[in-house]
Amino acid sequence: MVNLDSDLLRTFVAVAEAGSVTDGAARIHRSQSATSLQIKRLESILGQPVFKRHGRGVVLSDAGRLLLPVAHEVTTRLDVALQDISQTAVTGKLRIGVPDDHGRAKLAQIIAAFTRHHPQVELEVTCALSTGFPDAIDKGSLDLAVYEVESPEPHEELLFEDPTCWVSSAHREFSVDETLPVAVFDHACWWRDAAIASLEHRAKPYRIVYSSQSVAGVIAAVEAGIAVGLLGRSSLHAGLSIVGETLGFGRTSTSKLVMAAAGSQETGPLDAMKTAIRSAFLTKN
Repeated sequence: MVNLDSDLLRTFVAVAEAGSVTDGAARIHRSQSATSLQIKRLESILGQPVFKRHGRGVVLSDAGRLLLPVAHEVTTRLDVALQDISQTAVTGKLRIGVPDDHGRAKLAQIIAAFTRHHPQVELEVTCALSTGFPDAIDKGSLDLAVYEVESPEPHEELLFEDPTCWVSSAHREFSVDETLPVAVFDHACWWRDAAIASLEHRAKPYRIVYSSQSVAGVIAAVEAGIAVGLLGRSSLHAGLSIVGETLGFGRTSTSKLVMAAAGSQETGPLDAMKTAIRSAFLTKN
């Protein structure tokens, strides 16, 4: 009888999160050859590959995408069980930042998963526009933060990719020749910069008629029919229509949601919160 070894699952998770066998091996303090051997053993048990080569790294295969949330759950539960049985409770204080647009949907899930297993950790949570989070990480005023970028840096762990698109109310039509009314963010941030760059590249008249600090505010303006807005596909619903091609927009950027921590030293609370955040963003909405 063949079983899935938790050690193989840990190796698989490390490589999946790192995006390469080399970087995954470094995370679990194993050699590249030993890590590759474990992945091959896992694939032999499953009877199909869990990764596909992509440039210098790897991406998940269909089987890998099915296995990843299960592997996360299994390894997390084993870690929690070990803590509970050995009575080595995680303690301390943790300051985290979660973006307002993604955070409202995920924050309750993250905190519930974390505090259920680590009730002795004091949490200080900032749920706001994430523009200032990278600077707060650099200055040490946040221990861990989730925010959006166009291209992740080596120290930023990719959590989620969200293609962007121009949308309008499903009940309002705009002409390609009119001065286009636009809703944007009112702070200098990735979303505002991406919207303005796309509008300038379109090279047609536009005017900003509405500004908001949040995705919810931009969506409200679009739903009301007063403007078009650049949104992530994860924000779309039946009341909104994609109008990028109709109105002459070119291809728009993909938002990449990343996680970064202050410093390189892992602590019990920090490591546990990273696991809770990964699990939340691996779960489908």
